[in-house]
Amino acid sequence: MDRNFKRALSLVLKHEGGWSDHPKDPGGATMKGVTLASFRQYVKPTATKADLRKITDEQLATVYRRHYWDAVHGAELPDGIDYAAFDFAVNSGPSRSAKYLQAVVGVTQDGRIGPATLRAVRSKRAADVVNALCDKRMAFLEDLNTWPTFRKGWTRRVSDVRAEAIRMAGSSPSLPNPPTAPAKTNWLVALLQALLAIFRRPAK
Repeated sequence: MDRNFKRALSLVLKHEGGWSDHPKDPGGATMKGVTLASFRQYVKPTATKADLRKITDEQLATVYRRHYWDAVHGAELPDGIDYAAFDFAVNSGPSRSAKYLQAVVGVTQDGRIGPATLRAVRSKRAADVVNALCDKRMAFLEDLNTWPTFRKGWTRRVSDVRAEAIRMAGSSPSLPNPPTAPAKTNWLVALLQALLAIFRRPAK
């Protein structure tokens, strides 16, 4: 069930903006985060840049769902982790997002999310997975030669994704387990123990 797809897509689009054809962006021309190559693959094989600039909301959702959301099995991931993995996939590729998620949960990093990965993900606290995935994502971005150019935007994006994904997961990050309260002694048991102690005292 794609319970979070629309919400996740709306959050992704806040960072993707509109038309972009930056010479230093290896993705080339994009419109609302959709590359010309992806648009040709999922919507119109003969599309031009002009076609891409006129992409409809329906076409946009088709590309994002098929190329990114489905690739990371967003519908099967826990709340929050689905969005974090989805946004990472959009920004840096589905295979990389999957491999980094697999590294976080300690399974084989083959870039394909299957039953073993899903079991491992579900066995962990969602907020912890989100934090670890975002940390790895930042480390990857900082190693890119385009980091000096896109540093501010990427840093803000990952920070926003982390915060929103944790909200979606319904918990706060890195919170310690609450201290265990001391067990309360039943008052009747305490009274009986006191009486037994009195009767057991040797007579003077």
